[in-house]
Amino acid sequence: MTASFEHSRRIPGMNCQGCVKRMRQAIQAHDAAAEVTGTPDEKHLAVTTTLNDESLDRLLDEAGYPPQRADAGPAPQRHERTIPGMSCQSCVKRMHQAIQAHDATAEVTGTPDEKHLAVTTTLDDESLDRLLDVAGYPPQRADAGPAPQRHARTIPGMSCQGCVKRMRQAIQARDATAEVTGTPAEKRLEVITTLADADLDETLEAAGYPPNGTGPQATENDEPPQGATVATAPPTSPGRQADDTGSATTLRLSISGMTCASCVKSVQQALAHTPGVLSAEVNFGTHTAQVRGDAAPDALIRAVEDVGYGAEPIVDMREAERARAEKDQATYRRRIRGSLLSLALAVPLMASMFVYHPQPLGAGRLYWLLVGMLTLGVMAGPGRHFFVNAWKNFRHHQANMDTLIAMGTGTAWLYSMAVVAVGPALPEVARGIYFEASAMVIGLVLLGNALELRARGRTSEALKRLLDLQSRTARVIRDGEEREVDIDAVRESDQIRVRPGERLPVDGEVVEGQSHIDESMLTGEPLPVAKGEGDEVSAGTVNGKGGLVYRATRVGANTRLGQITEQVASAQNSRPPIGQLADKVSSIFVPSVMIIAVITALVWFNVGAEPRVIHMLVTATTVLIIACPCALGLATPISTMIGVGKAAEHGVLVRSGDALQTASRLTTLVVDKTGTLTEGKPRVTEAEVLGGDEREVLALVAALERGSEHPLATALLAHAEAREIVPAEITGFDTVTGGGVTATTADGHPLLLGNARLLENAGVSLAAGREIAGGLEDKARTVVYLAVDGILTALFGISDPLRHDTVEAVRRLQADGLRVVMLTGDNAHTAAAIAAEVGIDDFRADLLPEDKHAEIERRQAAGEVVGMVGDGINDAPALARADVGFAIGQGTDVAIESAGITLMRGSLHGIASAIEISRATLTNIKQNLVGAFGYNTLGIPIAAGVLYPLTGTLLSPMIAGAAMSLSSITVVSNANRLRLFSPRGTGAPSPQAIPQESPA
Repeated sequence: MTASFEHSRRIPGMNCQGCVKRMRQAIQAHDAAAEVTGTPDEKHLAVTTTLNDESLDRLLDEAGYPPQRADAGPAPQRHERTIPGMSCQSCVKRMHQAIQAHDATAEVTGTPDEKHLAVTTTLDDESLDRLLDVAGYPPQRADAGPAPQRHARTIPGMSCQGCVKRMRQAIQARDATAEVTGTPAEKRLEVITTLADADLDETLEAAGYPPNGTGPQATENDEPPQGATVATAPPTSPGRQADDTGSATTLRLSISGMTCASCVKSVQQALAHTPGVLSAEVNFGTHTAQVRGDAAPDALIRAVEDVGYGAEPIVDMREAERARAEKDQATYRRRIRGSLLSLALAVPLMASMFVYHPQPLGAGRLYWLLVGMLTLGVMAGPGRHFFVNAWKNFRHHQANMDTLIAMGTGTAWLYSMAVVAVGPALPEVARGIYFEASAMVIGLVLLGNALELRARGRTSEALKRLLDLQSRTARVIRDGEEREVDIDAVRESDQIRVRPGERLPVDGEVVEGQSHIDESMLTGEPLPVAKGEGDEVSAGTVNGKGGLVYRATRVGANTRLGQITEQVASAQNSRPPIGQLADKVSSIFVPSVMIIAVITALVWFNVGAEPRVIHMLVTATTVLIIACPCALGLATPISTMIGVGKAAEHGVLVRSGDALQTASRLTTLVVDKTGTLTEGKPRVTEAEVLGGDEREVLALVAALERGSEHPLATALLAHAEAREIVPAEITGFDTVTGGGVTATTADGHPLLLGNARLLENAGVSLAAGREIAGGLEDKARTVVYLAVDGILTALFGISDPLRHDTVEAVRRLQADGLRVVMLTGDNAHTAAAIAAEVGIDDFRADLLPEDKHAEIERRQAAGEVVGMVGDGINDAPALARADVGFAIGQGTDVAIESAGITLMRGSLHGIASAIEISRATLTNIKQNLVGAFGYNTLGIPIAAGVLYPLTGTLLSPMIAGAAMSLSSITVVSNANRLRLFSPRGTGAPSPQAIPQESPA
């Protein structure tokens, strides 16, 4: 029996357990008893086999993973650096190139947000630092300076994990390697950092969380990291403001005190005029603001406070949603109580008018004085916030809905008290008393506010469900120990254990175990997907019956779930252009109403019917009360929020309100073929070698396509690998956009692999393969040509089957009134066959990316509103040029970034759903705007008394108050009808992108 030996290899090309699996299969094909284990992070492979060194190295080389012997040359070492000048992945790329110019096997990864660079290389410290310095990124050694120490603090102001997150960000801004964990229930914060005690306390105080002495000492289970010491805190140092440096970012603020569209305009203008702000959007529906720029949070908060409102940064969206829901619930209860108290006075008072309504004389004066005091109690109690806000706005030279209500009810009360005080001196026709009007208006407005608040709370359910998909904790394996940590404390490369039935906390790659994952929240597919070593998994998905250990690759807001949540939140806060008219009107609405009230009073006083004073008072008060800027402020944002959320439920992510509105006007939809109409998983069905040995030809193909991610390249590479072909040696590899690839063989022969245009432009004759190519194209095959040394050597027929629902989806789009056009880089024969099968009668073939761009421009010039669907880098220019770009969610990041709308799954039914939802949303917004403008346009003149010559009566202020409240409730209720809308296509998959419930 042959003895087995242990071998150790460094494999530079190993980056996941899938690589380990392929090497294991290659080795076990020659030694079935071989044991193969790999550690991708360390590029280390351990093999126990009967094979000798030479045979093992040859097999690894043939499998595409040439080894670097672990005992050869200097061993690579892992180095960590803090790079202050690193701001983006382009910086990482430049440093990567500089290092690999001296060590081709080096691995370089960077985290720009943390200024952290990790390098695994054979270079020594001095050489590495010198290269980084020359590249323009001088490092600050991560292992230099003082040793990290553990600090414990008691933070009285810490109430939630959002507080912990804010403190972590403040500390890591000064020490990127710091670890921060907090226990809000115990007010305890633990920090492992190189910062000195005084600097730590200053940082915490500047962040708004001054420490109060030291917390409990670390327990014996809380071992500090290697080389760390434990320290306690000295007395707190005076705080200082943090520097407001940094590139443009997006900050969300929770705004308090807004009551109408005029408030929104005031806050938005205050934020927009703050130095450093690039753009600011304020949403009345959610009482939030979204600010882009580099202004400090303190400056933004001051700007909002300076115009009479409150603001607070939103760090944790889930925590902010919870806090908002609690605050809205408390406000709802307060408004209901206030309404009941007000109406408890107003309703009996109104009823008594038909039984007992004395003149303000003698004992009657005492009666009305008592009623006046009770009404004052209503105004100072339940209605107090109207007057407080009105005074606050007056001090800031502004006016809003509170101003109108305070002026209307206040004027009625003051006039009534004046009548009580000097009643005998007034003529009888001027002795009108309106205490019941003031109390009734306040009661009805409060009731309307409560009902509006309840209806408005249902508009952000889609975002809430997304936030609920995020786990709060993760089970992390560190230093061989398993511990449960807060989700914000999870770092990239942490190993995480997930038990059966649990939700995955972050994105990652499986390193141990097998299971089936429910990914319906991301893909909409109801069937669980099998996952094993090397497979990627995503946050928010649910593990099946197996246990998994996986390595975190994206954490926090960088996870796929985090990006989806961010996009939905941003889109819900954006405004469609249709709302601009309402914005312009709302900015002058309240002052205009006040002017109209004054003009109304003057007209009635000078030319009105007797009793003029009473009529003047009633009409002016009614004008002030009936005007409703609230309805204008709610008309657009409420519908936008629900529409974006409804789209997300159907697997469609809308980037902005502009994209939502434009999608409703589309007349033409341009689609790519590969990966859009087809599955994007092509396979080689025919291979015709015209000259040379087939294995040698396939070796050249494998070498040319090895580095490409194009679906056709993947198909050709899989075809070669299935025949156990070892890639040939090539040099001078280059990519020709829209054509293919070129290179040179080891002995200097030029290679061309791509479409017919690539070879014809190089002067290669295709005559020898024309008949074969024609036959393949008639069968709807994509033909790829290989030329060696200027001679056509082989042809490959590649089939990419249509998606199972493409034909039905295209019919649905055409039924929605869209002209569907196919633009493809494929040959005309294949394009015609696909178009005929799908039912598309307008197509263009043999197009380069710039040709697609030009075709879209041509159609736009002809008056068409064009949408574009694509999934690849070559589609990015056309996606950006189209009026609306639709990116397939499984496509490239470049395509998704260029699009206005992203499909979380590949079906074209998602496009139809997006268009149908956008049309329903825009119709709903128009209804709201017509209702809001129509109500004010009709209501204000009626309140001013234009119908008096016909009816002989004036509108009561009480009816005006009820109408004003109902106008807002009507707008919100109409918007909520969108929640019941379902796209009409029956062929679309049932929406599961955002589950209605989170699994237990």
